[in-house]
Amino acid sequence: QVQLVESGGGLVQAGGSLRLSCAASGSIFSISTMGWYRQAPGKQREVVASITPGGYTNYADSVKGRFTISRDNAKNTVYLQMNSLKPEDTAVYYCNFLSPQRRVSWGQGTQVTVSS
Repeated sequence: QVQLVESGGGLVQAGGSLRLSCAASGSIFSISTMGWYRQAPGKQREVVASITPGGYTNYADSVKGRFTISRDNAKNTVYLQMNSLKPEDTAVYYCNFLSPQRRVSWGQGTQVTVSS
């Protein structure tokens, strides 16, 4: 089965930056739209960014202009560059296939904590 491993989270002050990475196993990564999701305590998981195999991107309104999703198919990795971080960005961040038909079990994610 496909495995996804997130990394790069941490504690950062408001206005700071982090770059998250998601390393994928398997052969379907390069033909799949990938998404970054986040879940804050007491809130539902939400999609914050997605990227198609060809590099077309979409963003949640809450992160537009601040976050950039990218991918390196040769490395089976998707990234999330997070700039101008706000306390409300605090959450556990996950990556997964955007398509519900390809979605795999949620991993442990990576914690992003933004202090004010």
